[in-house]
This record gives sequence, C-alpha cells and structure tokens, in this order.
Amino acid sequence: MAKIVSGIKKNVELKAKKPTATKKKAVVTKATGKKGTSKKEGSSPMRYKCRICGYIYSPLRGEPHNGIPAGTAFDDLPDTYLCPVCGFQGKGRIGKWGFDEWRPTRYICSMCDYIYDEKRGEPHRGIKAGTKFEDLPEKYVCPVCATDPKIVLRYGNVLKQGFSPLFD
Repeated sequence: MAKIVSGIKKNVELKAKKPTATKKKAVVTKATGKKGTSKKEGSSPMRYKCRICGYIYSPLRGEPHNGIPAGTAFDDLPDTYLCPVCGFQGKGRIGKWGFDEWRPTRYICSMCDYIYDEKRGEPHRGIKAGTKFEDLPEKYVCPVCATDPKIVLRYGNVLKQGFSPLFD
C-alpha cells in the first residue's frame, strides 16, 4: 500500500511541475558590416529574382526538389537551368539570363509578424526612411513585441536576429 501511495505522490508531483519556458530561436541571415561582432553566417549572399514571375533563387536554399543542393551559387548553376515557376506556369523557358540580383528590403518579426520596411523606416523611433536593415543598431528591438509584456516576459526582447527576410 505504501508503494502505491508513494507512486501516486510522485505522479502528482510530476504533473504539478510547470514546464519551463524556452526561448524561441530564430534563424536569420544578416550582415552587420562591423568588426568584432559575431555573425551567424557572415554576409548574406546575393539572391536572384526572375524578371517574369518574381521567383527568388537563394543560394542558401538551393532547389533540392530540382537537384540543386543548398549552397549552390547562382554562377554555378548549370547552363540548362530554367526558372522553376515560369516553366511550371507555361511562361516559357526562362534561363539564368532572366534573373536580376536582388536584396530583400522588408523583414518580418518571427514572433508577431511586424514588418520592417527599409523604404518606410521608423521615423517615430528615430530611424529614417531608407535605413537598411543591416544598418540598424545591434540592440534594435521589434517595436510591437517590445510593448507586449507577455512576449517580453516569456521570450525576452525580440532583437534583429528574430527577423527574417520577407520574400515578396
């Protein structure tokens, strides 16, 4: 009988323990351009946007479904490379010649989906229009998440690392 009671007691204690909150880890490609700062992946590689359909080729992602592994530079793509979207939509055989270099100008917060737009900036916070995301201070925090005490309490401030490029 004592074994049963102690077993029940342990079960109740395990259920009563609250799970500890873990911080959400965001993976972001960023380039600060400052010496002495740690970078997750160094400077972000150039992306390429199809002139016809807007598809963006990222060397970081590659196209595993088309046999192009992650990390394949645009210049290293085969001469037979075709835009996967244009080819699928029947818009023609758009090759590497149909792509232009592209850099994202909008970044989205991983917690609240706030979008930082470089064209707009954040004048009410002293960030001028046209300020690149990479040029924001290292201690930049999401203006929406920073005002939500529940998010700050559970996850801490959402810094630049909590933003990812918005492919639009």
